[in-house]
Amino acid sequence: MHRPDYVSPWMTAETMAVRQVAHDFFMREAIPNREKWESQQCVDRDFWHKAGELGLLCAGMPAEFGGGGGTFAHDLAIFDAQAMAGDTGFGNAVHSGLVAYYIVRYGTSEQKQRWLPKMASGELVTAIAMTEPGGGSDLNNLRMVARRDGDGYVINGSKIFTSNGASADLVLLVLKTGAVDGPISLIAAETNRDGFSVGRILNKVGMKAQDTAQLFFDEVRVPVENLIGEEGRGLQYAVEQLAHERLLIAAQAATVMECAVAETVRYANTREAYGKPISRMQHIRFEIAGCATSARVGRVFVDRCITDHIEGRLDATTACMAKVWLTESQCEVVDRCVQVFGGYGYMLDYPIARMYADSRPQRVYAGTTEVMNTLIARDVLSGAHGG
Repeated sequence: MHRPDYVSPWMTAETMAVRQVAHDFFMREAIPNREKWESQQCVDRDFWHKAGELGLLCAGMPAEFGGGGGTFAHDLAIFDAQAMAGDTGFGNAVHSGLVAYYIVRYGTSEQKQRWLPKMASGELVTAIAMTEPGGGSDLNNLRMVARRDGDGYVINGSKIFTSNGASADLVLLVLKTGAVDGPISLIAAETNRDGFSVGRILNKVGMKAQDTAQLFFDEVRVPVENLIGEEGRGLQYAVEQLAHERLLIAAQAATVMECAVAETVRYANTREAYGKPISRMQHIRFEIAGCATSARVGRVFVDRCITDHIEGRLDATTACMAKVWLTESQCEVVDRCVQVFGGYGYMLDYPIARMYADSRPQRVYAGTTEVMNTLIARDVLSGAHGG
């Protein structure tokens, strides 16, 4: 376990126990299958079922809808355990950490009863699709359209960079309703409907075992009951939940930094050069000290954000700040740790090399660093945020 001298204030004896169970599960069931999953570019479906049986899916969702009856902290403990184990293939953070929260917050009772129990068991795998090939982070530039037709919607368009995309049974779509210049809405689409197809699983630099796909919708018809919340309020919902998503990414960055430092300390204490462990060399000691300091500052910052979020006080600007600072620091810390490893740091046999390849997209998805800085500057300069 990492950070033995520090306990996050949102952690309780119960959530620490959940994290331990989850960590043991990932070490036992995920890590031995990592090379297989990287080759096939997705996690085995059976793994989702095993996670569901153990209560690792939708842990923070109400028990009345099949969830674990816990809180956001329980979900975070599970995501933390996954990052500690070094697994980036399992898309539970999207499934349990994002889609489930959209459904609980904006869905109808019927939608919750229809989807959440199957999500909690692993029978139903979900994805959320926002980004389009020509849109990037600009949701106002969406081209996917859902046209109302009688008692349903007919969906046309494509999405890209969709995590869990090829595995998903249900995709939560952020799209325009009525016409391409219409308002943004959220509609859930089952992937067994006529007209849906997966273009390909995308070949990424890192995160090889994670199913990231391009999706196509050609006259896909869904019932009007699949509309999430009110028509035309999708942008508001997405903005509200993006702060939640950015916090999840920041929390993952904090854990990866801590793991990178721990791996580097172990290596530096055993690797010898010029007749002594490299941990006795001043430059190495200073590098590790700097990385450890960044990891601790990041942990304290993100823990404050997590506590505020649990208590309903986290504002969108601070969530942007957390995502920017933590993910930028993650890439810097991991890169500095790779340097300590020397040539071995570039070998995928070493966890630090996997961290290096897997860390880079953290600065891109859920809003790039540049978009985050634009939003932060807007609010700080207008006086809407104290900075």
